[in-house]
Amino acid sequence: MEKFKTLEILQKTPNSRVFHFYLNRPTHRNALSRDFFSEFPKALASLDQNPNVNVVVLSGVGNHFCSGIDLGTLGSISENSDSEDRGRGGEKLRRHIKYLQDAVTAIELCRKPVIASIQGACIGGGIDIVTACDIRYCTDDAFFSVKEVDLAITADLGTLQRLPAIVGYGNAMELALTGRRFSGSEAKQLGLVSRSFGSKEEMDEAVRLIADDIASKSPLAVTGTKAVLLRSRDMSVEQGLDYVATWNSAMLLSDDLTEAISAYTQKRKPVFAKL
Repeated sequence: MEKFKTLEILQKTPNSRVFHFYLNRPTHRNALSRDFFSEFPKALASLDQNPNVNVVVLSGVGNHFCSGIDLGTLGSISENSDSEDRGRGGEKLRRHIKYLQDAVTAIELCRKPVIASIQGACIGGGIDIVTACDIRYCTDDAFFSVKEVDLAITADLGTLQRLPAIVGYGNAMELALTGRRFSGSEAKQLGLVSRSFGSKEEMDEAVRLIADDIASKSPLAVTGTKAVLLRSRDMSVEQGLDYVATWNSAMLLSDDLTEAISAYTQKRKPVFAKL
């Protein structure tokens, strides 16, 4: 498996279809360096295309999930946008921001569900990342902040677009304008995470069971559910129903359906082919 400077991919259990994907700069609280933005989408694409992968668990090495974009990366963005022509400098900066955005959007483009397992700091760019994930869990003592406003920046990697749909418009506005720090327990109350756990050990065990359960289901049904939910987010109910009808007209009549029915009838666990 390819080695990365800022990331690590592990298959903890042989033959498991759950792969663990780590932000791996613990001495920098997993701050996002320039290398991250080239490596992250590449690593996700490799997991997406690997038929042995059914579920991806995303977490951070060390005591923190992610402390945001590395300040050195921010400084390089400012330097690289310098130009005698303000219009050309602005156009170059826009292209660079779109490049950074693509790294985070790669989570949604990955067909396999991505579960965020969050401990410690989840700040700025960390919020961008987890709001793009499909399921989120954290520890009670995790802490979050939409920090960009305190750095004189309008958050531009996805938080302002995705967070309102998760926690509600009013809550997202308050968190983004104040940049205030909030706990894992409050993140659960807001709906940012599905569950909050008393310790990392409790969270790791719960996430293991949940990921294993999802990984045991039909890969066609799981990837289809993710794809349809993401597409329906930006559609009316009527459009969403039409989309899923078209999707299932192509995917529904599969060997997975036959196997699921046979297993249910025979009172055994189904065994599905790789995707």
